[in-house]
Amino acid sequence: MKTIIGILALLHAVFVAAQSSYPDKPVRILVGFTPGVAPDIAARLLADKFTEAWGKPVVVENVTGAGGNIATDRAAKAAPDGYTLLMGGNSSLVVSPGLYAKLSYDPVKDFAPVTQVFIAANILAIPIETPAKSLPELVALVRAQPGKFTYGHAGVGTSQHLGGELFKYMAKLDLQPIAYRGTTALVPDLISGRLTMCFCNVVNVMPLAREGKLRVFAVTSLKRSGAAPDLPTMAESGYPGFEAVPWFGLMAPVGTPVVIVERLHRDTVRVLALPDIRRKFDDLGLDIVGSSPAEFAALIKAEIPQWAKVIKEAGIKATD
Repeated sequence: MKTIIGILALLHAVFVAAQSSYPDKPVRILVGFTPGVAPDIAARLLADKFTEAWGKPVVVENVTGAGGNIATDRAAKAAPDGYTLLMGGNSSLVVSPGLYAKLSYDPVKDFAPVTQVFIAANILAIPIETPAKSLPELVALVRAQPGKFTYGHAGVGTSQHLGGELFKYMAKLDLQPIAYRGTTALVPDLISGRLTMCFCNVVNVMPLAREGKLRVFAVTSLKRSGAAPDLPTMAESGYPGFEAVPWFGLMAPVGTPVVIVERLHRDTVRVLALPDIRRKFDDLGLDIVGSSPAEFAALIKAEIPQWAKVIKEAGIKATD
């Protein structure tokens, strides 16, 4: 009995030491998308505040490709010590399991969720020179010339990809998907007319729409976006139940000490509550969440089968 008590006391001391000394070296946050998009901006806002609070550098590393799967895989294989984190999105955490027969990581088993950080809306946008002035006109234009028109997305399994495929399925359209390494990479082609449309994030689309460079029709969230309150939802526009929104949250590799996960959660929620951070998220059209680790874990587990069903019913393929 004394031996067991001694072991427990030693483990407790280790946990306390880990909590009190963490972090004692630089921390990196992996983001699976290009700089300038919503998860990258959110990660950099958090990183700046963490650096101030911890007195240690917190850097964002963009590991692009495969709709965030490459960064997610790298984070899953990182040492579980709290020094490699992931700004993970629903594309790699809940959609990819329904798209791919095999993944190099398990979203449930390989991660310790910290908190869901934000939810955003995507917006159906087209080049300003396109003759369609409304969503019904866009549908008529595409139907008149099957196979001619395209939509861009930031990788298979992303909400932009799912938005395009759901639109094809629900509106019965023949659209060709074109994958890019991120939204910032596809926007120039959209503005120039080389792409017909995209379901791009509000962060990247609305400033261009206000400048008269893009025309926007509807948001992909079930509720209107605070960043574009005058835009109807796709559901309001004749596509009931249409939803394809990105969310992102902070993850640590499984096995990360509970005390460190709790520290990360506590500090992230504190940062998200700061007035200047809330204002910046609001300006970007990002809805802050700040859920508990248990709530975030439950969300991931619940959404995996939900999206698997949507993917199967809509016939969405990993090769699209």
